Amino acid sequence: MQNYAEVARDFLERHATGLTVAVLTGAGVLALRRWLAGGVCRSKVRLDGKTVLITGANTGIGKEAAMDMAQRGARVILACRDITRARIAADEIRLRSGNGNVVVKKLDLASLQSVRDLAKEVQENEDRLDILINNAGIMMCPKWTTEDGFEMQFGVNHLGHFLLTNCLLDLLKKSTPSRVVIVSSLAHEKGHIHFDDINLDKDYKREVSYRQSKLANVLFCRELAARLQGTGVTAYSLHPGVIRTELGRHLFPTLALWKRSIIMPFLMMIKSPWEGAQTTIYCAVDESVANDSGLYYSDCAPKTAAPQALDDAAAKKLWDLSASMVGLA
Repeated sequence: MQNYAEVARDFLERHATGLTVAVLTGAGVLALRRWLAGGVCRSKVRLDGKTVLITGANTGIGKEAAMDMAQRGARVILACRDITRARIAADEIRLRSGNGNVVVKKLDLASLQSVRDLAKEVQENEDRLDILINNAGIMMCPKWTTEDGFEMQFGVNHLGHFLLTNCLLDLLKKSTPSRVVIVSSLAHEKGHIHFDDINLDKDYKREVSYRQSKLANVLFCRELAARLQGTGVTAYSLHPGVIRTELGRHLFPTLALWKRSIIMPFLMMIKSPWEGAQTTIYCAVDESVANDSGLYYSDCAPKTAAPQALDDAAAKKLWDLSASMVGLA
């Protein structure tokens, strides 16, 4: 009878190739997972006495960013559409961070009146606003419209945040040095601003709409930075990465079963919400970018945005159009 050592040796000899492939495959998967995780914000800066407002902070990367800001000692305002979920998130953030100064305010970015109401409340009740994080978004939804009749993705992802930021600029300027952080996406690289049909009424495609809204984020950041030169308010846009969040809730259920079967194994490879929040946090607090403005970031480092996102004339044209659409012109 063979002893255990001999059995083990025989097994290894018979299955050497398969075991080698398995080990190499596992190592490759681990290396790929680490690469996909991206950069991490290493800043230890404290935010005691400072106020941060984050849109869509009840879930995903917004919630992780809120947790980080609370752990740094900031007063954190969760500006959310779903108040019930926001209150649950706020309770968790208070408990985990040990910071009781976490508040919830109502914000529906699909309603310009809701945006104005929140901005008015913040202006009247907050002494300062040091960091505004425009995080909330909607992705790949059907042809829906906002309360004001705008195409939903452009209305929520860009116009709502455009109005909110402009309404809060005086408070941001009062609180300098302050920052505006705009969560965009790599999708902007395939985006185009349809100035002649901004609501895509002629030919709506959800992916075209999403890309347009994300390009609008980067162009907004660029023009905002130009207009804020010398004020002490800086602006940053970013790609957070491909993340396991609720953002894809309108896309995934519409995919064919075979496509979902292919995608599912890869979902565990993509970023967690904590990993996805790192570039947002980096742009909000890292000391190394304090004097930078108008740049685009990914994995906690500056990246070159797509050529159409570097078009100053388009950025100004979009600003003027957006101002007219939201009633600021």
